[in-house]
Amino acid sequence: MLKYGLLARLEAKPGMEREVATLLAGALPLAQSEFETRTWYAFRSGPTSFGIFDTFEDEHGREAHLQGQIAKALMDNADRLLARPPTIDKIDLMAAKN
Repeated sequence: MLKYGLLARLEAKPGMEREVATLLAGALPLAQSEFETRTWYAFRSGPTSFGIFDTFEDEHGREAHLQGQIAKALMDNADRLLARPPTIDKIDLMAAKN
């Protein structure tokens, strides 16, 4: 079972919702190229609220993802697109149905 995860929550600036959605959807090929990222989901939870949830087999994979291209793209665009810095929580998975 995958035991390591990340939950990132993003709040778009007014008028930047479409650009945030485009950035997240465009990150899928990057996630697919990360061998240690086992699952990756980008989602929208409200008019200006977005997020990413991903899972890893170990801490090494999680840290590699945090240093990877998706995190870099997000942080390079955060000031322009986001109302506040993203909230990124490391989570430990307790149970899953795949």
